[in-house]
Amino acid sequence: MISKESNIKFVVTGLLLGILMSAMDNTIVATAMGTIVSDLGDFDKFVWVTSAYMIAVMAGMPIFGKLSDMFGRKRFFIFGLAVFLIGSALCGIAQSMVQLSIYRAIQGIGGGALMPIAFTIVFDIFPPEKRGKMTGLLGAVFGASSVMGPLLGAYITEYISWHWVFYVNVPIGLISLFLIVRYYKESSQLQNQKIDWGGAITLVTAIVCLMFALELGGKTYTWDSIQVISLFISFTVFIIAFILFELKAKEPILPFWLFKRRLFASSQILAFLYGGTFIILTVFIPIFVQAVYGGSTTNAGLILMPMMLGSVAGSAIGGIFQTKTSFRNLMIISVISYFLGMYFLSTLTPDTTRGIMTIYMITVGFGMGFSFSLLPTASVHNLESHFRGTANSTNSFLRSIGMTIGITVFGTIQNNVFTQKLADAFKGLDGGSGIGNIGSPQQIFEPSERAKIPDFILEKITYSLSDSITFIFFIALIPILLSAVVIFFMGKERVNVAKESLEMKK
Repeated sequence: MISKESNIKFVVTGLLLGILMSAMDNTIVATAMGTIVSDLGDFDKFVWVTSAYMIAVMAGMPIFGKLSDMFGRKRFFIFGLAVFLIGSALCGIAQSMVQLSIYRAIQGIGGGALMPIAFTIVFDIFPPEKRGKMTGLLGAVFGASSVMGPLLGAYITEYISWHWVFYVNVPIGLISLFLIVRYYKESSQLQNQKIDWGGAITLVTAIVCLMFALELGGKTYTWDSIQVISLFISFTVFIIAFILFELKAKEPILPFWLFKRRLFASSQILAFLYGGTFIILTVFIPIFVQAVYGGSTTNAGLILMPMMLGSVAGSAIGGIFQTKTSFRNLMIISVISYFLGMYFLSTLTPDTTRGIMTIYMITVGFGMGFSFSLLPTASVHNLESHFRGTANSTNSFLRSIGMTIGITVFGTIQNNVFTQKLADAFKGLDGGSGIGNIGSPQQIFEPSERAKIPDFILEKITYSLSDSITFIFFIALIPILLSAVVIFFMGKERVNVAKESLEMKK
């Protein structure tokens, strides 16, 4: 609890800054990656700059969530901030791609503690009638920062230096660190529990194997290569071992009885499905704008602003109304808006106006925004304090897993469709079935190079790319429809302010 009511605003500010920093990091770095590669070289290793961060984040989330339940939120949130800041400073001085990847892994270890623990602290310090607004605020910052990242990354890279993509975290993180250390006074009512080392080791190993398989498959190695298959087999073995450890452990990292609660289980599945579809919007809409419309990198980031505004509005409304109606009713509104927005985006063509595209993005962002505030709240609904960290970290973990698998699956499909459509469009040109000597399709991302491409060739490339992107928007409707089915099973549970206020006073 907070010792003084007036200090709560400083704690919330610290939490918001921590979420802003960690949620924005991956997207801001992705925008600067081209410049980083040109400076540091080792193009074949650049994928590990993102992969190392994501692996560390996802391996850490469930473990830090459980540790915060056992030993307190404050110490692990501070630990996460400190490690993230050290990693950020090191990334800024990296002299090679290998160094940068290692430092990004350090960043990721810290990042794995920030998001889930921040949401859990809100549930610990606020009474039920205020939690909805606060989770809506935190969810809005999460959604906004995920979309703001590409714009800020493009601006910093273009006008300052790619090093500042990492250095910018330092002042933000230091302010967050000061506010949490100074103003957050945590209750000392903690349980002395035994750490589930077997579960921790097998879970981390399983996640590392899965992430390596997804990152290497279809890029460094083919999907049917012995390396990728071995990684998937290893993942399966270690995840089974993890389940066995959890079934026997007195204090498991992930208590499986939580999944017997219908609201908890449905919230986790929805986090996975929503994460897997939201990621393709943040990745492929800027690509569509930059390559099909011919916008600059900065414009590609700016085009996501309508989706950001929509997600902020959705998150805020979802947070405010969760005390007035059931989680299911609010998520029904969410999935309808999300489905319609994604369907509208699947109808985009190079001739679609920016105004129409803006409306589509606001619609899809509004639907997605509800999940940022509602799903973490639903995950911890009616749970005792010493299970909230585990529940929240599981929700964040599955959203991240969904994003990783989503971009792998949808990205592979988009690439295959684009390649096939290019081959069909240029069939017969220069006597072959491919684009032959007309140049690389990647030229359309650079305005100066784009201007050199003959109009009839540019039209074929842009229409092929447009069709491949809208195709994955269309097939993304499948997991969204699955989400609608899952929402039906959420039941009629809602935040009971009177009941939870009574329990909080005990």
